[in-house]
Amino acid sequence: MKATKEIAQLKQSTLPFEKNDSKSSLVQMANTLVPLILLWLAGYAGLSVSYWLTLPLLIAASGFLIRTFILFHDCCHGSFFKSKRANDMIGTILGILTHVPYRQWKNSHAKHHATSGNLDKRGVGDMWILTVDEYAAAPRWRRLAYRFYRNPLIMFGLGPIFVFLIQYRFNAKGARRKERMNTYLTNLLIAALYVLMIWAIGWQDFLLIQGPIFFVSGLLGIWLFYVQHQFEDSYFENEAEWSYVRAAVEGSSYYKLPRLLQWITGNIGFHHVHHLNPKVPNYNLEKAHLATPPLQKAATITIGTSLQSLRFRLWDEESKTFVGYRKIRLTAAERRAACARGKLGK
Repeated sequence: MKATKEIAQLKQSTLPFEKNDSKSSLVQMANTLVPLILLWLAGYAGLSVSYWLTLPLLIAASGFLIRTFILFHDCCHGSFFKSKRANDMIGTILGILTHVPYRQWKNSHAKHHATSGNLDKRGVGDMWILTVDEYAAAPRWRRLAYRFYRNPLIMFGLGPIFVFLIQYRFNAKGARRKERMNTYLTNLLIAALYVLMIWAIGWQDFLLIQGPIFFVSGLLGIWLFYVQHQFEDSYFENEAEWSYVRAAVEGSSYYKLPRLLQWITGNIGFHHVHHLNPKVPNYNLEKAHLATPPLQKAATITIGTSLQSLRFRLWDEESKTFVGYRKIRLTAAERRAACARGKLGK
């Protein structure tokens, strides 16, 4: 994976898999949106029997909402349909269901792909990451804010509510007119859809159904985004040493999921392939992975090993690994001990 020639050839090897197929895309829309709607309706029907009967249906529906987001995600990359207009139209519609404005996310996500792993270009479309040295030099209020942000209960508890319900309702500073108008349209149509559904079944039943679907899908969506870039031996470099291909292949994991979960998550576990070539549609990611032996050497994580990422807080530029806050305490203690030894020596 380190060989320069091999790295240079990797993206070229994925080009045959860029070809999208309208039939496959339409089939994916059918096998994603139809079950989502049916599970929503079944969940509502189950309220008259038992909420404990309804909850498993809602969790299943949240899985299909994640799959809906993957289709939305492909539209943002222009890889779902051949037609740019079709990608824009379907992407905007799916953005209503996922609570994400199409053009706003398309632009920020493109920046994420262009700067992933670049320590000098953090802050757009990614998660807040500090290096060990940055954290040590930060004022107390900034360290506290960072700890608050990186706390799993905050990130995966309040995170889905803040990101999908609040953050995406506002345009980024300096957004162009087309992006701003798309955000306004998305917000208006989400509100109209919610008003219609509340009118049809009442606000209490609506919250009992939509609440868990929204929260669980948001939590798992943030988890997928988090874990596929924040594994122990990820890739981060300053601008001078940064490489797009190395960031894609070494800084994005292969999340090896059980077959059903792989299908529900639209093959996004092949994240290294996706970052290497975002024009490859989700239904071709596994094919590209299997056809390219060097890609099979990417960092592989499973559900079990991915849980270790909850301990990762800071990027250590010295060891090129993610570490926890304990690293800061150990480093400080080692420095104090070194100073003490120096004084004793004198």
